[in-house]
Amino acid sequence: MTIAQVSRQYGLSADTLRYYERIGLIPPVPRNNSGIRDYDTVSCQWIELMKCMRSAGVQIEALIEYVALFQQGDATLNARRELLIAQREQLKLRMADMQASLDRLESKIEHYEQGLMPSEQRLRSGISVAEP
Repeated sequence: MTIAQVSRQYGLSADTLRYYERIGLIPPVPRNNSGIRDYDTVSCQWIELMKCMRSAGVQIEALIEYVALFQQGDATLNARRELLIAQREQLKLRMADMQASLDRLESKIEHYEQGLMPSEQRLRSGISVAEP
């Protein structure tokens, strides 16, 4: 597939795809006889993985390290596994933080749906409030 086709399929700009390859976020993409990138199934699988990991908030540096380890072969299986485990733990922590924020937001919305919150009523009447 051409870079334009891959760009449309994955919703990433051609510049982003070239950048991902340049920094080692995806392995080098095969090229045709004219030197033009010719994305194969494996290249597309890497793009899918990186897009998924980036949308989950995994840092680019960790993903570059993962790709570099992958390219070194099976001797790095444990290192890759450990890297993924560490990223999973960081993602779980971010998800817990996000869940706590969502829970608080849901609670505040529920209060609004039941009428003005008591603390806001106190604010309107000029009484000091500890928590909004």
